[in-house]
Amino acid sequence: MTTTDTSPAAATGPGGGEARPEPSTTAGEREMLEGWLDYHRATLAWKCAGLTEEQLRTASLPPSELTLLGLVRHLTEVERYWFREIMLGADLPDLYSTREDVDGDFHFGADDTFAQDREVWQREIELARAAVADRSLDDVSVGASRHGEAFNLRWIYTHMIEEYARHNGHADLLREQIDGATGE
Repeated sequence: MTTTDTSPAAATGPGGGEARPEPSTTAGEREMLEGWLDYHRATLAWKCAGLTEEQLRTASLPPSELTLLGLVRHLTEVERYWFREIMLGADLPDLYSTREDVDGDFHFGADDTFAQDREVWQREIELARAAVADRSLDDVSVGASRHGEAFNLRWIYTHMIEEYARHNGHADLLREQIDGATGE
C-alpha cells in the first residue's frame, strides 16, 4: 500500500472535486514510485471532476480529437497493458483499441459514458496494483513488448508515471479550454 504524506494537505480538484494524495517526500523507492503514480492517477480524476458528459467529450483544441474521456480510456488501456499483459504475460481481450483501430481508446460511441469508463479505469488500477503487489522492483516481465523487450517492474512504474504526467499536461490544457479551470 502506498504511504502518502498528508502535509501539506492534499489538493482538491477544480470545482471542489476529489482530493489528490501528496506523495511522501521521504519514502523508500517502491513507496515513492507508487506514491507518484497514485498522485498522477488522482490528477487525471481531478481534471475530470465536476464536468458534464458533453464537456468530457469535448475536443477543445481543434484539429485534435483529444478529449478528457479519451484520455481516461487511453490510460485504462495503458494500465492493463503494462501491469497485466507485459508484467504478468496475461493474454487479455481488447478494451477499446484493436489492431484495426489502434486509437480506439480515444474514440467513443454515443452510448459510452464517463461513469462507465471511469469505473473500468478504476477497476484496471486495482487489478494493476494486485498484479504487482508481491513482485520486486527487480522482477522482469513475463510478457514482452511488440519489439520483444522485457522490462523490470521499476521501469514499468517509471514509465507509467511518465505516461500519466505527459497526458495530465494534455488534461491541463483541455480543462482550461473547457471551463477556464487551472491548477497544478
